[in-house]
Amino acid sequence: MRSIWTGAIGFGLVNIPIKLYSATEESSLDLDMLDKKDLANIKFKRVNEHSGKEVPWDNIVKGYKIDDRYVVLTDEDFQKASPEKTKTIDIEEFVNESEVDGIYYETPYYLEPDKSGAKAYVLLRDALQKTGKAAFGSFVLRNKQNLCLIKPIGNTLVLIKVRWAQEIRSTKDLNIPAGNSKPAEMKMALELIKQLTGPFDLSKYKDTYTDELMKLIKAKSKGRKLPQPTLRVVHSQGKDLLSQLKASLEGPKKKKAS
Repeated sequence: MRSIWTGAIGFGLVNIPIKLYSATEESSLDLDMLDKKDLANIKFKRVNEHSGKEVPWDNIVKGYKIDDRYVVLTDEDFQKASPEKTKTIDIEEFVNESEVDGIYYETPYYLEPDKSGAKAYVLLRDALQKTGKAAFGSFVLRNKQNLCLIKPIGNTLVLIKVRWAQEIRSTKDLNIPAGNSKPAEMKMALELIKQLTGPFDLSKYKDTYTDELMKLIKAKSKGRKLPQPTLRVVHSQGKDLLSQLKASLEGPKKKKAS
C-alpha cells in the first residue's frame, strides 16, 4: 500500500506524525469501450465546439459562466482562493459519532503512525475507544479544505472525510407522505424487524456481480455460453400492506440475535 498524504494529527499540544492510506478499492471490472466493428479502442478528444478541431492542453483554460459570459480563471486566481497549505489534521472537538449522520460520510482512509508518533497514536486510539467519542477536525488534501472524523476501528485509527453542510441537498421538494401508521401494521412491522434482527457482519455480503461477470467473460473467451438467469418476482402489488406483513412473518424464519 502506498500513502497518499503525510502529515500529523494536531491533538491539543500533542503532534502525531502519520501517513494517510486509501481504505477502499473498486470491486468492479475495468472494462474498455470498443468499436463493435473492429474492436478498436474508443479514444476521447478535447474538441472546440465551434471549429470541431482538437484543442491542445496548453490552449485550455477554466472559466465560470455568469450572465451568458465566461470569467476565465488563472492559476494565480486558484492559488489566491486555496486554503493555507498545512500538513496537519487539526482536531477541533470531540463528538458522539451518532451525532454525525451517515449522509455526511464521504471517503474513508487509514491512518498509520510514524515511529516517533506511535505512543501518542495508541494513546489517542485508546482514549477514543474508552470514551466512545470520535475526533472531528479539518485538513487540506490536494489544495482543498476537508472536514473529517477520526475514529478507531479495531486497533487502527480511521479518518473519514465528511461533507460540508451546504453539499447536502434539501428535501423540501420531495413528496414525502404525512400521517401515522395503523396500529396493526406497526405491530407486525415491529415483529418483523425483531425476527430479522441479528449481529451485523458485513463479510456475509459479497459483491457477486463482478465474479459472475468474470465467469461469463472466461466462458465467452472459450466459446461457451452460460445459462440465462430467470427473473424473480419480488412482491405482488395486488396485496394490501397488512397481508404483505403477515406473509413476511409466516415466511422462513431467520435466527434471532443472541
